[in-house]
Amino acid sequence: MAPGPTATRSILPSGIPCWVELATLDEEATHRFYSGLFGWSFHVNRDPATANGRYLIASLAGRDVAGSYLAAAGQTSLWTINISVHSTANAAEWTEHLGGRVTLGPVAIPNRGSILHVTDPAGAPAVFWQPASTWDFVSGVPNTFANADLNTHHGDAADGFFCRLFNYTSRQIGDNRGVDYVEWCLDLEPVLYRYVMGPEYPADTVPHWMVYFDVDPARGTDATAGHALMLGGRIVVEPYDSPWGRIAIIADPCGAVFSVIDRGVIDEDFGRAEVDDPYDD
Repeated sequence: MAPGPTATRSILPSGIPCWVELATLDEEATHRFYSGLFGWSFHVNRDPATANGRYLIASLAGRDVAGSYLAAAGQTSLWTINISVHSTANAAEWTEHLGGRVTLGPVAIPNRGSILHVTDPAGAPAVFWQPASTWDFVSGVPNTFANADLNTHHGDAADGFFCRLFNYTSRQIGDNRGVDYVEWCLDLEPVLYRYVMGPEYPADTVPHWMVYFDVDPARGTDATAGHALMLGGRIVVEPYDSPWGRIAIIADPCGAVFSVIDRGVIDEDFGRAEVDDPYDD
C-alpha cells in the first residue's frame, strides 16, 4: 500500500491515482452510511456525464476525499478510481492504439477538468482524469483513500496496457505461480497494484478495482468493520492481517465492495494465497 499521506498538487504527473468515486443505487442510503463510517460530508456539483446530472463531492475537514453519483440503468453499485492524465484526448488515442476501448468521453466537467472512461484489452475498466488547477484530493490519512488493486483475469494484458500507457514498471510480489500479484511503480514508488483473480473467484467475475481506505489506528480495522455492520453494511471478509496492514472487506448498503486497512498492524509472515474469497457469501 502507499507509504503515507499524499500532499495536494495542482499539476499531476500522468499515472497517479487522483480520485475515487462511487456509483450507487441509492444516494441517500449510501451517503448516510459513509457519513457515519468515515465522517464525510457531501455537497452537490453539476455533472453532465451522470444519470441525473448530479455529482456529490465527499469532504473531510473541508478537503475533498471522494465522489459519488447515481448509477445508470443496469449498472451495479461499485467503487472505482481515477488515474491522472495530461490530456484525455491523447489518452483516448493511446487507449485505442494499445488495444483498449473508449466507453465514455472525453467529457468536460465544469470546474473539474475532463474525464475519459475506458476498458483495457481484457475488459478491465479505468477512468482517466485530466484535472483542473482546482483539483483537491486528500489521501493516506485516516478515513481517506489508501490504494487500490486492479483484479483481473489477464495479468499480462493489464500490465501491457497500463505500463505502456503510463510508463509504469511492474514488480512481482506474489510467487507468480499460485499468486500473481504485482505493484505498478513510478520512479520506483508503488502507485497501484494488479492481482490475477485465482480459483477463489467465480470464473465469470468481471474485472474490477478494490479500493482501500485508511482507518485510524486508535480505532482499528475490527471496530471499523463492526461499525459498518451497525450502519447497514455487510462484512464480506472478516478482518485479517497482511504485510500491508490489518484489512477487512466490506459491502455498503447498496452492495459496493471496498476494503479498510490499518497500516499500523503488519504481518510479515502473511501469504496472500490464504485470503478468503471476498465475494463468497
